[in-house]
Amino acid sequence: MISVFYDGKCGLCAREIGYYKRLTSRHSIVWKDIANEPDHLAGTGLSQADALLYLRVKDQNGALQTGLDAFIVLWKQFRVWSALAWVAQLPGIYSAANFVYRRFAHARFKRHTHCQSSLSDMHRS
Repeated sequence: MISVFYDGKCGLCAREIGYYKRLTSRHSIVWKDIANEPDHLAGTGLSQADALLYLRVKDQNGALQTGLDAFIVLWKQFRVWSALAWVAQLPGIYSAANFVYRRFAHARFKRHTHCQSSLSDMHRS
């Protein structure tokens, strides 16, 4: 079983996770909306701001995967996406896709007020 930590206040993120939820996965998946329920982060060592920046997945071994690595773990759960997971792991493709994802994630984070608010929440703690 894996756990997916996602931003439920981001329209794009919520639609994408909704799509995955409708697919039949090979294993059980626990979906954790950390934007609306930050308590899901207890025990992860992540602040809400850190978790909102990139997709996070706790894999079958309990390791927390981030960004493209998290997507690869998620994609492997679905027969229709497992080929993309394999392709995404190829050295040149991995580097390029990881670069693009990180740029996109930072731009998305800057655009959403709830993400920016999580930064000020972190500084008040």
